[in-house]
Amino acid sequence: MNRMILLRVVGISTAILLALHAGMAFYGDLVRPNFRASDLFSGEIPPEKAGLAAGGVLASVSLDGDLLANYAAARAADVLHRPSNEAAGRASENKAAQAAIVAALKVSPIRPALWLTLGTLQAQAGEAATPAVKMSYLTGSVPIDVAFARVRTVTSTAAATDEEIKLLAQSDIRSALANRSRYEPLLIAAYVQATPQGKSLLLDTTKVTDPKFNEILRRY
Repeated sequence: MNRMILLRVVGISTAILLALHAGMAFYGDLVRPNFRASDLFSGEIPPEKAGLAAGGVLASVSLDGDLLANYAAARAADVLHRPSNEAAGRASENKAAQAAIVAALKVSPIRPALWLTLGTLQAQAGEAATPAVKMSYLTGSVPIDVAFARVRTVTSTAAATDEEIKLLAQSDIRSALANRSRYEPLLIAAYVQATPQGKSLLLDTTKVTDPKFNEILRRY
């Protein structure tokens, strides 16, 4: 008799857990921000704060890699596109977005655009961004918009002093030069804002890949 009761309890508990899992999955599909890290660098509009709040509730208890990554990307976009008017608020929001990204990457680390997002937030906060930027290279390929954003981050931070990143960044620069009609003014802007090491990286790469554009950069 006791065994029968135990089996019933286990069966009921299992059914409840399965129902909860299905319910969370369904709720996750409803509230998951339709915003990826790559969208952050391609001009997509991030979701409103109300949508972020709903996604945040589930993200705090979820192990869904896509949900966590999309929520983290949306949090980062909110920080970068709709920053607080106060310095303390900006710093707090930046830290919260970084924490959301780290949580997502612990569950699903093969996300190069999300690693770059982390590096971008770290650079904005005056923190070392080199490790995160390097991970963005080592975890896979990225769309051209993300590649250019990575060029901008590398050349404007201490990442441009890392020998491995310098080699990897040359591929991003060449990709942008292959679409020169679109990225020429953006590359010039990146050069103007670059650190001395970042300027050297752009000049050394364009000297071999596109000598004419190299001459243009040297005018700035």
